[in-house]
Amino acid sequence: MTTPLDTDFDTDFANRIAQLEAYNKHHYRPNSYLHKWWARRCGSTFRLILKQLAEAEAQRDYYAPGGLAGKIILDPMMGGGTTLHEAIRLGAHVIGADLEPIPVLQARATLTQVDLVALEKAYKLFYTELRKAIGPYFTTVCPENGLETAVNYTLYGVRRVCNGRSVIMVDSLVLRVEADGSTIQLCPRCHAILHDTAVCHCGDTAGKPPLLEKGTTTFAGEPAEFEDDNSIPYYQRYVPLVLVIRCPRQKKLLFKAPDEQDLALLIQADELRQTLPFDEAAFAIEPGRKSRQLTPRSIENYLDLFSSRQLLYLHHAIRLLGQFPAEIRLNLGLLVSTSLEFNSMLCGYKGKNKRRAGAIRHTFSHHAYSFPYTALENNPVYPRKASGTLQKLFQSRIRNGRLWAKKPRERIIGKWPSPNGHHYFVEIAGERDAGVEVLDVAEMTPESSQRFLLLQGSSTQLDLPDGSVDYIVTDPPYFDSVQYSDLAAFFRVWLRHLLPDAANWAYDTQESAVDPHQLDSESRYAELMSGIFAECRRVLKAENGRFIFTFHHWNPKGWAALTIALRQAGFALVNRYVVHSENPISVHISGMKALLHDAILVFAPAESVAVVWERPSHINQSDSEQFCYDCGTFLGWMLQEAGVETAVLDSWQDAFTQETA
Repeated sequence: MTTPLDTDFDTDFANRIAQLEAYNKHHYRPNSYLHKWWARRCGSTFRLILKQLAEAEAQRDYYAPGGLAGKIILDPMMGGGTTLHEAIRLGAHVIGADLEPIPVLQARATLTQVDLVALEKAYKLFYTELRKAIGPYFTTVCPENGLETAVNYTLYGVRRVCNGRSVIMVDSLVLRVEADGSTIQLCPRCHAILHDTAVCHCGDTAGKPPLLEKGTTTFAGEPAEFEDDNSIPYYQRYVPLVLVIRCPRQKKLLFKAPDEQDLALLIQADELRQTLPFDEAAFAIEPGRKSRQLTPRSIENYLDLFSSRQLLYLHHAIRLLGQFPAEIRLNLGLLVSTSLEFNSMLCGYKGKNKRRAGAIRHTFSHHAYSFPYTALENNPVYPRKASGTLQKLFQSRIRNGRLWAKKPRERIIGKWPSPNGHHYFVEIAGERDAGVEVLDVAEMTPESSQRFLLLQGSSTQLDLPDGSVDYIVTDPPYFDSVQYSDLAAFFRVWLRHLLPDAANWAYDTQESAVDPHQLDSESRYAELMSGIFAECRRVLKAENGRFIFTFHHWNPKGWAALTIALRQAGFALVNRYVVHSENPISVHISGMKALLHDAILVFAPAESVAVVWERPSHINQSDSEQFCYDCGTFLGWMLQEAGVETAVLDSWQDAFTQETA
């Protein structure tokens, strides 16, 4: 038997809608973005894939509700949960598995129907108590009217040694460029805040090292040579320079140099830091390729990445969460955890230009650890819905997500244009992005719909019966990338305290296909993909079952690893399509030769596939879309060819070099 996806996929429509969604994925699917995760794919692409699995032709239309009621869809490498959310909206039962606890917790929180009124009531209580506890440490006096007000964020410069002298480095002395071209900037000698062309007459400069901008090449008439002061904890290397507030009367943005009272509050927070009940051993940096970026800076503990006020925030959040029932605590615990991407001393300042939507360059904006010269310490309990605050995050990650889940919407494109010609959104009547959690696949009957089962553990051993799932739709880990497990440790160490009973925190990270402990993870990737694909073959229904995933990579070793894993599992390629997947201006790929497309690969048990693939003459490496298409074709040919596994990599490398020869 066949499925419509075997022969048909609207790549033109998929490309058009994905190119729009790739810029702001979280606006399209807010309910699946409760917590930070990496390498998310466009929900519209996966909706289109799943729609082509519907039996009724009318329900294959992108804007038609449902189509998969009673079917069981598995994602064995669920990550951000895109497959689960898209499939459950179509009425399917969904099974998600992942070694990492964060994807499992996020899926449980966002797929479970929780009363929004009860959740908002609990959040208000949580926020109010949290603000009472730490808000006083984030207060200052407005310089224009003497009224007490909350600090939005504090800007710091980093201590360094230049040519034997102590200096403070910042990304830029300019704090703000207003719409009229006027500027607000720091005096490099006395650290005063200057407006436009004001000349600083430099008052007291005693004990104030000079401020130098990033990129400084000369200092005191000599070539500048810099050294870091790694003898003190990372958070202590930063010096407070500017408080950013809003005038309580005029509501305008103000930049204020910290006064004695402001500095006294910071000292009080530092003193309280020493009394917090955090066991340093539990926060030791976990080894890995990405975390090795911390070692040269003598950072050995995750606690050192947070200011004293930020640790007070986390301490009181942990203390307060215990009063809430499990479902509420899960949501609020994930909210606090994801807020850390905007509340660490790894955050940078990007508010120089007034047009910038937010002032914070978040912790993992480059998909790696980065170390700003101008660090930004956010105020998580700031009362306004400002970037990275709990107020803003609750609105965007929880409230908006839950409202959207009740009435999912899709962007209209290519039909029913609005009067002004712009694309707009339409509610998909009858769909909802939620279900009922079950503990066994036996509870997923054809007569019922929208049940979900979550499995934390290695997908090389799935606790599922043979032939129990209709379709498998996934996005495997990116070959030789280690960010999933390694960078996630930044959040895991806190989630263990925020939600100690919610997951298995003692799992073996070496079972990850992107094992952060391996210097050469390539062999591990091939080994674990082989095990996962074999399990997929076992649990997939023999009749009409399809195994579908998206993939791209410039490295022939990645394609070779897939070939070996698929061969060993007994899969053959039915068809391949290519769709746009990446935003070309994303910070982590900007300026790089990044692939902007994914190959959508459709597989079935080899014995049921009659397609005969011809070897492509070459693989086009000059065009992202054609490259993915050619790789998909070559993969199909490789899977049907007999040969020893040791020759697979050679074949892929030859195919890649033929283009450049």
